[in-house]
Amino acid sequence: QVQLVESGGGLVQAGGSLRLSCAPSGRTFSVYTMGWFRQAPGKEREFVAAIRWSAGYTYYADSVKGRFTVSRDYAKNTVYLQMNSLKPEDTAVYYCAASTAIKSATRLDSFGSWGQGTQVTVSS
Repeated sequence: QVQLVESGGGLVQAGGSLRLSCAPSGRTFSVYTMGWFRQAPGKEREFVAAIRWSAGYTYYADSVKGRFTVSRDYAKNTVYLQMNSLKPEDTAVYYCAASTAIKSATRLDSFGSWGQGTQVTVSS
């Protein structure tokens, strides 16, 4: 089992930046992929970005490509989501997720461990 704790959400104006952090604990040696998803009010949870923990391959939703960057720091055992040029439509609760299986990096059902979520609000 992998436990996840997110931090870094908040309120920012359109065009601004935020960085989310996620620190996995527990059976972290079994993590294959770390992902970020988001859920806006009244909408389904959707894929944002992911990174293969060992290889470092990254994946992005088209809506955030070129604005968001996912990265990991082995020394700190932390994954980050740097969000730049934020738009009001980026407003959502952002969730960190971990997958221990060799599955798609973009599918919600590939991920078995989830954080509690952190609110990101972008004002216009």
